[in-house]
Amino acid sequence: MQRSRLRLAIYASAAVVAVAGGVGAAVAATTPTTTAAGVLTATFSTDSDWGTGYQARYTITNGTGAAVNGWQLVFGLPSTAKLGSFWDATITTAGGVSTAKNPSWATTIPAGGRAEFGFVVAGSGAPTSCTINGASCSGGTAPTAPVTTKPTTAPTTAPTTGPTTGPTTGPTTGPTTGPPTTAPTTKPPVTAPTSAPSGGKVLVAPYVDMGLLSNGSTTLAQLGSGGNLKSFSLAFVTSVGCKASWFNAFDPRQKQFADQIAAVRAAGGDVKVSFGGATGIELAQACASVSALQAEYQAVVSAYDLRYIDLDIEGAAVADPTTIARRSTALAALQKANPGLKISLTLPVLPEGLTADGLNVVKSAKNAGVDLDLVNIMAMDYGRAGQDYGDLAIQAVKSTKDQIKSVYGTSDAAAFKMVGVTPMLGVNDDQGTFLPSDARDLVAFANANHLGFVSFWELNRDKNACSGALFQCTNVAQAPLEFSKIFAGFTG
Repeated sequence: MQRSRLRLAIYASAAVVAVAGGVGAAVAATTPTTTAAGVLTATFSTDSDWGTGYQARYTITNGTGAAVNGWQLVFGLPSTAKLGSFWDATITTAGGVSTAKNPSWATTIPAGGRAEFGFVVAGSGAPTSCTINGASCSGGTAPTAPVTTKPTTAPTTAPTTGPTTGPTTGPTTGPTTGPPTTAPTTKPPVTAPTSAPSGGKVLVAPYVDMGLLSNGSTTLAQLGSGGNLKSFSLAFVTSVGCKASWFNAFDPRQKQFADQIAAVRAAGGDVKVSFGGATGIELAQACASVSALQAEYQAVVSAYDLRYIDLDIEGAAVADPTTIARRSTALAALQKANPGLKISLTLPVLPEGLTADGLNVVKSAKNAGVDLDLVNIMAMDYGRAGQDYGDLAIQAVKSTKDQIKSVYGTSDAAAFKMVGVTPMLGVNDDQGTFLPSDARDLVAFANANHLGFVSFWELNRDKNACSGALFQCTNVAQAPLEFSKIFAGFTG
């Protein structure tokens, strides 16, 4: 869930799409003017790279000595790359050249200040040219820095859902022993029980990076008992070819973690298995047909007798309308074959609401006939460090509620019931912070408005309560499992 975000991208077109201040709305950008002579520069950098695409950003630095009122950055991509979703800017694209302009809510860069915007690219290759307000981004030569690749050690960022947010899929290498990573060549028939499996209602279910539990040193039951939790979102099932796989290490058909899931249910809770995440290849991208995709989802549902599944859609998965449509069609058929199966979509969000791409994923699911249980927003990594991330999470919930109300034509109360919210604990990837006090505010708001679901990224970070790499520590002052105990106070 590297909200790196979790962004499902429909390719940006020549029309201006406003990511902030109202998804899908046209915005007139401010005419760029620099109020004093000096140097305005822009630096390209990558946040993540998954092979078939990457997430990147431009950081604009005002060294002019005076405020810059309005900016316009023009960059070109090679033929091997295509712009997808974007945030914190309005962008038009024509002939491989994209023009990014300041959003309407942030027109000025103060002297010595910075502005950033991010985007997802399908394909490979860094920008080949760049100008800022008509001058070279580097003051002389356009940047051509290569896209960086992910490190081979455990990631330092964590969910899933724009800027650099979201859950990780666990260690980048799996255990050296255990069940094979390939699945049987014969697919099971796409059938299911006629009634939903038994289990508790899932209202609070923090994400657990199951890669960190694969050695057996910690169990779900232990995490739950320490934090007053009963239910969990298990991350992530990805793919090895068109075969379901726990983070490229275990075949779900072999029922890895089944004993832990049984213990959770025996204690009155339940689990939802989350497909996708920020790294790895989501099944809808790997499977070429709806039937093959549905069979892989079904294999996981059948292996664990699931009542709940989650689709954490980010990275390259957000950049392809074909796979979005394939996923929606397969999920509708899966749900029909499994009466009572609850399906949630976990998507990137800004305080202003779902991105245009994320909203498109919701509409695609609705149009395909999916009875969507929840839209779970990754309330994290907004790129607004220094602001109150608790307040921003609440604003994001309100904005998403309005979008759902519009799409489904429902009441405020019904729309709130369809919203789930998942912040990233402690320090976010963008250096913003979500504190225990923010968690208390968010849970109070969720109870008052009867949201459908609350979660957070990630439970092992809460247990560790440490300072260090972000994939394992929150880097804020807290007691072990303090966030868990706060979130456990959500009653729906």
